[in-house]
Amino acid sequence: MKQETIRQDFDQFSEDKLNKFNVPAFAMGIAENGELRYEKEFGFRDSEEKLPLSLDTVFGVGSITKAVTAVAILQLQEKGKLHVNDPVVNYLPAFKFSNEAQSEKITIHHFLTNSSGLPPLPTLMGALKESIESDPNFKVDPQQGNPLDALQTIVTHSDLMDAISEAGFTPVGDPGAEFSYSNDGFALLGAIIEKVSGVPYEQYVRENILKPAGMHHSVFHYEDLGEYENIAVLYERGKDGDEEIVVRSNHAWDAPAMRAAGFLKSTVNDMLKFTEVIRNEGKVGDVTILSPESVKIMTTPYIACSHDMYYGYGVMIIPDFFGYKLVHHGGDIKGVTAHMNILPEIGLSGISLANIGEAPSTKLLFSAFAEYLGKPADASYLNVEIVNLSLESLKEFEGTFMANDGMRCEFKIENNDLYLEIPGIAKTVLKPIGNDQFLFSMRDLDTTIRFRRNKSENIHLVELAFRQLNKVEGSQ
Repeated sequence: MKQETIRQDFDQFSEDKLNKFNVPAFAMGIAENGELRYEKEFGFRDSEEKLPLSLDTVFGVGSITKAVTAVAILQLQEKGKLHVNDPVVNYLPAFKFSNEAQSEKITIHHFLTNSSGLPPLPTLMGALKESIESDPNFKVDPQQGNPLDALQTIVTHSDLMDAISEAGFTPVGDPGAEFSYSNDGFALLGAIIEKVSGVPYEQYVRENILKPAGMHHSVFHYEDLGEYENIAVLYERGKDGDEEIVVRSNHAWDAPAMRAAGFLKSTVNDMLKFTEVIRNEGKVGDVTILSPESVKIMTTPYIACSHDMYYGYGVMIIPDFFGYKLVHHGGDIKGVTAHMNILPEIGLSGISLANIGEAPSTKLLFSAFAEYLGKPADASYLNVEIVNLSLESLKEFEGTFMANDGMRCEFKIENNDLYLEIPGIAKTVLKPIGNDQFLFSMRDLDTTIRFRRNKSENIHLVELAFRQLNKVEGSQ
């Protein structure tokens, strides 16, 4: 791939998107067969001080950490210390919930594929609670009180298992039957890694993945970077009246019990080394991180998680991304919007990192890959057709839907169109594509949602953002 070719079509396109979403700093790198072929740096790692950034600037990578956790589990399987089909309770006897018989059937494989049956729970916020409350930008309304008071504080894996056991939820399905994105499952994979390796999760990852792969600026704690100063300041979105503003908020949230689910910090160059594990059958340069067999296991599409998208072990798989198999994953948390792409068949890898939430990192990386494959930057890999639905049919989908973790959305008819409203996100029109599915745009990226019907053929839940949200009783 020639850098000049992609830049001719892509630079202005990407800068328009980054300006549209008020992104302070963004870095992207694309490698072909392990060699850097394109790089993009936008903005400053510190907007106030106008400090430059590079592909060695440290950003958060969020849930791309799940792929790292999956590699660790597969390494331990190769060493004979566990097997992915082992029940979780073999290693974590305290793991259980109200349906104890079902919890005993959940295996490591089910955690790796987000198919354990665990629904979205408020546990991540409970795990973040102490960190959020210590954030100088966190303000408590004297009249409303602290909204975090209602959450159980979670510090350890034991706290997390206690919270799950006391949650009183209904599983979304039997183990292996339903997909529902679960930070809890990956957090507890971290506990299993600690149990069988005998060392803390972070130490295991550092010694067995980061260090051997040459990922020298990848850490779970910023203080572990020592004198290294090339670190992106964190920003978040705020309001000044009706105007959206970007606010400096350089206090990283942390959740010790959840680190295996999304708290690695890294750089574009380091993460391109990590992509080599998947692209190069387990090898980073001359160093073997995983066997080719384990990479194949990791990148197998086990369970559908969206329209024409599946989940493997800590990665998502699109079988037909303009004719090729795309292995990818994103990451979002305070001060982080990250994405990782690999097309193993043609040796293409890419990483995009931003230092604010709700940035178009996924859109820009998908667009760069589309251009490489000879498609327009704004092309969508989704092969869907818009269909016509009567107003009466659209009314079936109206209502309020909510998940156990507090995520809430509402579907309303306006001007003969169905709209999606999510607090904090602009109202979006939905375009029907048949079979109770709709196409819409999130951060300028085409994506889909699917409504589900119960035995009475009534809409009772929606699959949105890789989660299942139940319809609120009485909502239209």
